[in-house]
Amino acid sequence: MQNPDIVYEDEHLVVINKPANMLSVPGKGPDKQDCAISRLQLTHPGALSVHRLDYATSGLLVVALTKDVHRALSKLFEQRLIHKRYLARVDGIVTLNEGEVDLPLICDWPNRPRQKVDFEQGKAARTLYAVQHRNLAEHSTTLELTPITGRSHQLRVHMQQLGHPILGDEFYADADVKAKASRLLLHAQWLKFEHPVTAQTLEISLPAPF
Repeated sequence: MQNPDIVYEDEHLVVINKPANMLSVPGKGPDKQDCAISRLQLTHPGALSVHRLDYATSGLLVVALTKDVHRALSKLFEQRLIHKRYLARVDGIVTLNEGEVDLPLICDWPNRPRQKVDFEQGKAARTLYAVQHRNLAEHSTTLELTPITGRSHQLRVHMQQLGHPILGDEFYADADVKAKASRLLLHAQWLKFEHPVTAQTLEISLPAPF
C-alpha cells in the first residue's frame, strides 16, 4: 500500500493525501496499528491527528505538528470553520443539478460501524450536493458533496437515502452497485481554513483518482 503523500507542509501543520483503504488513526488491536498517522510519524514524530477520513475514503487529511496547533485546529473543526468538499461517483442519474439532504443520523449498533437515519434520537446531519457529470452509458453521476455537519458515514448514508449509493460502498450499496468499483468512489478533494498561526487562508485541492 502506498504511503500518504504530503500535499502541504510548514512548521506547524501538514496536509496529506490519505490513500483509500487505510486507517486514519490506529484502531483497536495489534492488527490495526498501521495507519496514515503512524506512517507520517516516521518522518514527523510530533504529528497529531486532528480529524479522520473513513478507512475506504481517500483524500485530504489535516495533521498538526504541535500540541498548540492541534488544539487550535480542533477548535476550528468544532466551530465548522474548516470547510471541506468531496467528490463521489454514485449509482444512477441524479436529475436535479443541485440539492440538499437533511436527515439525522445515529449509529446502527447491532450493525456497527453502519449508521442509520433516526428522526427521534439521531444527530442533525446535512449535506449539499451538486452534479459535476452525468455518465449515461455507465448509469452513474459524479457529484461534489459539501458536508455541513461531520457525522460518521454521513455522505455515504445520505447518498443511499437519496437513492444513489456511492459506487464501491460495502456498507450502503447492494452487491451490484458495490461491484461497479474496486474501491469506494469517495474522495476528500478540497479544504479551506484560516491557518491557526499565520492567519493566512489556506485553500488546498487534490483531484480525485477516479
